[in-house]
Amino acid sequence: MSDYDVVVIGTGPGGYVCAIRAAQLGKKVAIVEREWLGGVCLNVGCIPSKALLKNAEVAHTLRKRGKEFGFEVQGLKLDYGAAVKRSRRIANRLAKGVGFLLRKNKIDIHIGTAKFIDTNRLTATGEDGATTTLQAKNIVIATGASPMMIPGVEIDGQRVVTYREAILQERLPKSVVIIGAGAIGLEFATIWNSYGVEVTIIEMLPRIAPLEDEEISVELTKAFTKRGIQVLAGTKVEGIEVIGPGVKVKVTSPNGDQVLDAEQALAAIGFTPNTAGLGLEAVGVALSEKGLVEIDERMATNVPSVWAIGDVTGKLMLAHVASAMGIVCAENIAGVETVTLDYDMMPRGIYCQPQVASFGLTETQARERDYKVKVGRFPFQANGKALGLGDYGGWVKLVIDAECGEILGGHLIGPEVTELLPELTLAQMMELTANEIAHNIHAHPTLGEVLMEAAHDAEGQAIHI
Repeated sequence: MSDYDVVVIGTGPGGYVCAIRAAQLGKKVAIVEREWLGGVCLNVGCIPSKALLKNAEVAHTLRKRGKEFGFEVQGLKLDYGAAVKRSRRIANRLAKGVGFLLRKNKIDIHIGTAKFIDTNRLTATGEDGATTTLQAKNIVIATGASPMMIPGVEIDGQRVVTYREAILQERLPKSVVIIGAGAIGLEFATIWNSYGVEVTIIEMLPRIAPLEDEEISVELTKAFTKRGIQVLAGTKVEGIEVIGPGVKVKVTSPNGDQVLDAEQALAAIGFTPNTAGLGLEAVGVALSEKGLVEIDERMATNVPSVWAIGDVTGKLMLAHVASAMGIVCAENIAGVETVTLDYDMMPRGIYCQPQVASFGLTETQARERDYKVKVGRFPFQANGKALGLGDYGGWVKLVIDAECGEILGGHLIGPEVTELLPELTLAQMMELTANEIAHNIHAHPTLGEVLMEAAHDAEGQAIHI
């Protein structure tokens, strides 16, 4: 039996970061991984999807905007398989990098499926059936989440797929119905549409990107429709039938029932925590009604030696949130000074076209919480850098506390807006006001100037609008 200070179950962005931070703090650490170093994010999630989105951007420019940029391409041939292969090379490179970092920090790696024996012991069982018993003063659950299934619908990996099959397939469907208009659905809609696939996206809630500010959803719907993506919001999927080489998706909406025909359907309706098979019942770890591991602000469960981070807790299912939780968890285990995370203020990004980025409260949420609100706006069509890029749709919206001037939230849609968030989240964390952002000199021409301009607008001092 191996004895450790900390054993982390899972090597996603939460798990491996937690393990490294614990090792930096002088702890003897091991990590258990059943499938891939780097987890879903690095291998079949956020990293390879961004590679595909870059290919999609180039494909869309050549197919639809070549004349605008002065390109004349005859006999254009797009090799989607090559795009997927490029994404796999990038994913594999980063996964190997995680392995290097773990070894560099002298963290033992156990490949296998973890299961609790008691509050301080677990087993790691490999594919060959060999079992290793690990003992630890602290065990961190970082097992992530898996795609939620549509009731009565079977995922066959060919006609009906999840993000996992979709991101690995090297062929393009001629037509696809995407069920769910969150980040995954919106990003795949962008990728496939850019390559000429006929795309329909379905959202049961009244608008796509339903967790974003309402104005973001309206703007994104306009942009998607302009690109030729059919958007069906307020529409419920009643069933999917695989018939021959395609699928029939039965839906209902206030406009009535209809059947959508496509070659493939992508189910992207959400995630469910990976807690089955861990043996949590043996140690008494408390779970919510949805099966999420319950934690406090320290990342501690109700069992003193057991901790949990990332998607398995359901706090906010984003890679960077899991990483932040991992660091806080390790620091609490080590008993050193750390921070308390504010999940409301975590940055969020959707890498569709146009990109969406946000943090904090929407305008509606701020008013519901009885803030006196003022709003600053600025459109990208008045930004020189955006015009030069030929990507000037969208805008920035800042939600400001009218009484003290501090930022309550930021909501952005447009070119590379995910790269603009850190200035706003840092400003919020440091309690800077809109006036201070407005007077922070931004280089010209940059996309970042829209933040300064929106802050000026919030102060009633708009310059360029």
